[in-house]
Amino acid sequence: MGDRNGTSGSRRRRTASRLSVQGGGGPVAAEEEAQDHPDVGAGGDAPTPTPAPDKDRDTNVGSGHLELRCHRLQESLFSSDSGFSNYRGILNWCVVMLILSNARLFLENLIKYGILVDPIQVVSLFLKDPYSWPAPCLVIVANIFAVAAFQIEKLLSVDALTEQVGLLLHVANLATILCFPAAVALLVKSITPVGSVLALLSYSILFLKLFSYRDVNLWCRQRRVKMKAASSGKVSGAAAQQTVSYPDNLTYRDLYYFIFAPTLCYELNFPRSPRIRKRFLLRRILEMLFFTQLQVGLIQQWMVPTIQNSMKPFKDMDYSRIIERLLKLAVPNHLIWLIFFYWLFHSCLNAVAELMQFGDREFYRDWWNSESVTYFWQNWNIPVHKWCSRHFYKPMLRRGSNRWIARTGVFLVSAFFHEYLVSVPLRMFRLWAFTAMIAQVPLAWIVGRFFQGNYGNAAVWVTLIIGQPVAVLMYVHDYYVLNYEAPTSGA
Repeated sequence: MGDRNGTSGSRRRRTASRLSVQGGGGPVAAEEEAQDHPDVGAGGDAPTPTPAPDKDRDTNVGSGHLELRCHRLQESLFSSDSGFSNYRGILNWCVVMLILSNARLFLENLIKYGILVDPIQVVSLFLKDPYSWPAPCLVIVANIFAVAAFQIEKLLSVDALTEQVGLLLHVANLATILCFPAAVALLVKSITPVGSVLALLSYSILFLKLFSYRDVNLWCRQRRVKMKAASSGKVSGAAAQQTVSYPDNLTYRDLYYFIFAPTLCYELNFPRSPRIRKRFLLRRILEMLFFTQLQVGLIQQWMVPTIQNSMKPFKDMDYSRIIERLLKLAVPNHLIWLIFFYWLFHSCLNAVAELMQFGDREFYRDWWNSESVTYFWQNWNIPVHKWCSRHFYKPMLRRGSNRWIARTGVFLVSAFFHEYLVSVPLRMFRLWAFTAMIAQVPLAWIVGRFFQGNYGNAAVWVTLIIGQPVAVLMYVHDYYVLNYEAPTSGA
């Protein structure tokens, strides 16, 4: 009898200890529980209660003073100190609300304007005269400048030109690449603004590529001179078979691979993928076709009416209506910009890279998590960022410039190309794009100084959503005034 009661008492002590630990009491609480019931394990003098069912036992356990403790030291989930980060439900709610609100706006647009999507009208944006194609002709002529850069490098590789003469020829070639298409876009009346943008964009990309082509080959020549001075310059046969060395890279095949590759920075040996993945390529091509149609439809159906309705408030200088038009334009403009980003940096560049078996697919990073303006500009367009860092930012640092001056110089270069690609096709120079890019320098300082963490990320999103519609309305308003109101007032 005593043994049985002792065993039962041990069982109760273990149960009490386990429940106390679960309730937050710990080992000390278990000892206090055993002291409160001294007769349980005393031998056999005290009667042993019959074990109750689970339900009754839970009820009896809850009657103890330690099990009444249901609180502990903890933070609310929305507090940053709580460490909680699973907000998937709230994110889904935001997506649903975004879809519903945009669906309402789209339905309102259809009711008010009807269906405005016209694929035939898109053709007129590229061609005024079906027998005159100035923009494609400009792109074809660009081959002359690529071949010129190649021939200059061939002559430099065999010491037929001095470095000073080669530099002058490269500068003349690069300057012509920027000036020649701009002159054609301004003087030839048959070229459309959209066709002019595409031609100037092609020449800008060629400019950056040939700039990198010249720099890398110059570095190779400098390295070759150092190697000759230090040793005999012998290279092992295994290394020569695996990689291409200077000047063996100076071939038309290598040049045109670089021109069509989805990168702006030249290398003698690009990373290559082992094969072309047909399913991956097919998905990217289908995405390209789908998102192209979607962007054109959204622009015609959603943005164009909003922009047209914004001209009268600008003319009357009705600031409340201007702000209302600006906020209404911000939604479709930002949505189209996000679609454009995915279409260009994921679908198009991956499709080109897959066809050319180009191995480096880092065309963008997590810019959507940007907590500063600087982080956004460093991560949303990796090909341009790598070019700026390699051929402009780091060389300025090596020449003694501090980081802020070098960073400001990068924004100046970016501002020039933004204005170049907008003002020349529209045949007007208002410097809105240039001013917007230069304004990124103080904006980056303000956001970095006064906004941190999630607040900084929200500030970046606000600048992206509001900044672009302002520039769009400025240019469209000026273009409308110059091309439609000026002749009427003159008459």
